[in-house]
Amino acid sequence: MNMRWEPLHLPPPLPPAKVIFSGDRGQFFALAARGAALELVTVGFYRFWLATDIRRHMWSHTAIDGDAAEYTGRGKELLIGFLFALAILVPIYLGYFLVTVEAESWKGFASIPLLLGFYAFGQFATYRARRYRLTRTVWRGVRFWMDGSGWAYAWRAVLWGLLALATLGLAYPWREAALERYKMRHSHYGDLQGGFEARGIDFFKQVWWLWLLAPFSLVLFPTLPLLYAEFRAREYAWWLAGIRFGPVSLTSSLPHTAFYGLYWKVIGWMFLLGTALSGYLALAVGLITKLSGKLHLGMTMKINGLVIDMPGHTIALVAATVIGYLAYVLAINVVIRVYLLRDLWEAVVSSIRVHGIEAVGNVHAKGELASALGEGFADGLDVAGF
Repeated sequence: MNMRWEPLHLPPPLPPAKVIFSGDRGQFFALAARGAALELVTVGFYRFWLATDIRRHMWSHTAIDGDAAEYTGRGKELLIGFLFALAILVPIYLGYFLVTVEAESWKGFASIPLLLGFYAFGQFATYRARRYRLTRTVWRGVRFWMDGSGWAYAWRAVLWGLLALATLGLAYPWREAALERYKMRHSHYGDLQGGFEARGIDFFKQVWWLWLLAPFSLVLFPTLPLLYAEFRAREYAWWLAGIRFGPVSLTSSLPHTAFYGLYWKVIGWMFLLGTALSGYLALAVGLITKLSGKLHLGMTMKINGLVIDMPGHTIALVAATVIGYLAYVLAINVVIRVYLLRDLWEAVVSSIRVHGIEAVGNVHAKGELASALGEGFADGLDVAGF
């Protein structure tokens, strides 16, 4: 019997899958404006629900190979995590205050370990916040998840941070590569393990000249936003090219000039809104001065035996100033969220191509949900990211 072995023909790999963002800009603006107004009314507590709504909007309008992602987090989880974090952070702040009051001469020295401690705690919180967000991200019915130690990451970040400080920032590319390797090897999509293959030296070769120009940009302000926008665009493209999930890899066509317009638009809006605030305050001062004879209601305060008399026009001026400042901050928050969150997100994700997408066809669900305590810590330390 004549047996012939035919060569095995494997199916060709699929072409790179596109990532498409389809979110409506007007809808996002309305979401951000309404959320900022509710933040003002609720003295900032609505930010947990606003962050959740923004993530749901961004995730649900970001499609990979035609399938959109899903964000399953809840604002209530973030609030509870934040309150738990406050219960831990407030006694630490209070203890430091009491120590420095009792030992004033040691205050300068005591601040150094405190700052290092809070930096380490902030890095721990950043790691745990990322873990929370990953476990609330689902694509094609399979959840991302993360393990690893937040404290192991924190001390790595501290040591790398000290090295970057000692080298005037030159070690930053290697710091980012090392920390991202730790984060990605503990990140998973179902049973696909993550990895990071980009090297610090490759990033350094792209941005070393920015370090040379940085001192001059501090003097020549118009160049500073351009240098920062250039740096961030190159960092995003380098970072995306290093991400792996099993055999799945990413490439990015993000141009190095991608963020120039975004940062300058934010600066322009800040200038316009600042001008509007100045005009409003000038108008308020003129109007209150004109009506000062009719503002008879005032307030008298007694502090340590000192009597302070505040006439009615002073109270009205303070109230007008506070209202104007809050409106300014509210508007700036909306501008930043539209340009440096929504528009930046669109520019970045639209540049991505996913290679080896066929490998996710046989992924099995794995991993457990993480608590929101880490994001609560990050919010309490003001290091929370998106």
